[in-house]
Amino acid sequence: MFSDIISLELKKFKKIKRDLNRVSVSYEEINEKSLLKNLNSKLELERLALKSKEITDSFFGKTVLLYAPLYISNYCVNGCAYCGFSATNRIERDKLEDKEIEKEMIALKEKGFDTILILTGEDRIRSGVEYILKAIKIARKYFSEILIETYPLEQDEYKKLIDNGLCGVTLYQETYDKNLYFKLHKFGPKKNFEYRLNAIERAVKAGIKEVNIGPLLGLNKNFDFDVYMTLMHAKHIQNNYPEVEVSISYPRMRSSVSKIKTYPVTDIDFVKIICLSRLFLERVGINISTRENAYIRDNLIGIGITKMSAESKTTVGGYFQNSSDLKQFEIEDSRSLNEIIKIIEKKGYRPEFTNWVKI
Repeated sequence: MFSDIISLELKKFKKIKRDLNRVSVSYEEINEKSLLKNLNSKLELERLALKSKEITDSFFGKTVLLYAPLYISNYCVNGCAYCGFSATNRIERDKLEDKEIEKEMIALKEKGFDTILILTGEDRIRSGVEYILKAIKIARKYFSEILIETYPLEQDEYKKLIDNGLCGVTLYQETYDKNLYFKLHKFGPKKNFEYRLNAIERAVKAGIKEVNIGPLLGLNKNFDFDVYMTLMHAKHIQNNYPEVEVSISYPRMRSSVSKIKTYPVTDIDFVKIICLSRLFLERVGINISTRENAYIRDNLIGIGITKMSAESKTTVGGYFQNSSDLKQFEIEDSRSLNEIIKIIEKKGYRPEFTNWVKI
């Protein structure tokens, strides 16, 4: 488990940071030392982007996978200081019933999506494993690829979902800084740092095909630490479970109901993070959501990015019928799927909707 070696990775990080002046900037082969040096240096972004594009095209071809998120419940028992769905927020709670879930999925399928990401808050009573299972069974009728972004599960629970059509699991550690993690998560099951950290490997051992991990940039003022640890985590999974498709995401903090002190990551640093991640882990998938604005998303097509969400809603439902105004976070790119398809094609890439073929 990554939790068994995270303390060693922390020591390695601190040692590299102490000796950073002895490390040279690199635009070719990237190791742990040059990764940190580059993250903390001014770089020739165009040169970096060209190298990132070359590697991305070589490993992934000229394709970008498009998917849609569907929130089916916003009930949550966690006291996360940064989330719009936090139990500390007095907001309208909502949960889709089976028929409503199906209507939302049909609406997404009619738009052209074949990959769906099902999301819930963390509440094992109101959105328990059986509830998630029902949603997966409905999704299986319409989509080739079914992903979830829920609370961490036990290995046998993941196995049950996988046996009924689940393909992938997304789970963000939020921050790999344990002390900061405890401060940000006031109460609830999510306060268990190691349990969340090891959930991805429980899913892998249960037989999942793909995983997506990452930090929430803006929580930690030392973003280089969370980027470094995310990449070490992804590398650990790739090395120990080569049969699993590994992706990473770097969502940046956006406004929500909760208000905390944040440390915004600039556009330049964000582009640098994407490109350096590609140079460090050549075959890792890199996902970008509609948290990012159209300009950033358009210009990262082909330069590291392999997956994009499109026409997203961060409310419960919202595709078949209007939902409440309460969002987990604000959307920055509200363009339609067809608009995004046209941009991808204009860039010389092919929009792809199917990652795993349903049999």
